[in-house]
Amino acid sequence: MRSLRPMETLAARRAQSDPPVPDYASDLVEGVVAHLGDIDRHIASHAQGWAIDRMPPVDRNILRIAVLELFWRTDVPDGVVIDEAVRLAKTISTERSPAFVNGLLASLLQEKPQLLREGPEPAELAGAGEDAARAEGAARTEPAES
Repeated sequence: MRSLRPMETLAARRAQSDPPVPDYASDLVEGVVAHLGDIDRHIASHAQGWAIDRMPPVDRNILRIAVLELFWRTDVPDGVVIDEAVRLAKTISTERSPAFVNGLLASLLQEKPQLLREGPEPAELAGAGEDAARAEGAARTEPAES
């Protein structure tokens, strides 16, 4: 399924339903797709010496999920978001990844109040599936494995 886009992969996994895809996982996929441009801008503005497309895909996607949770979700405390992202990086990425993920997210967290004042209010992802489908169509230039 690596050649499929995120929303296509999600649809295929839902169709398999063995094991069932948790609603929260679906919300994360839909949210990242819906807000991908803004998420990547937040990451790029704090990724010193790293372009988004040059980051290891695992790190890039851990960061995308964490930034979504930090800025567009209100159901997970910021500290938990960062702890889980770092723990995930320790488990499935490179030796240097946990420090990179922690540093980037900590930097973003320090600027979160200012960034929220400058941009739209974060919102729960109700209806994000429709926005995600539109964003998926617009994001056709994004590499499939992202």
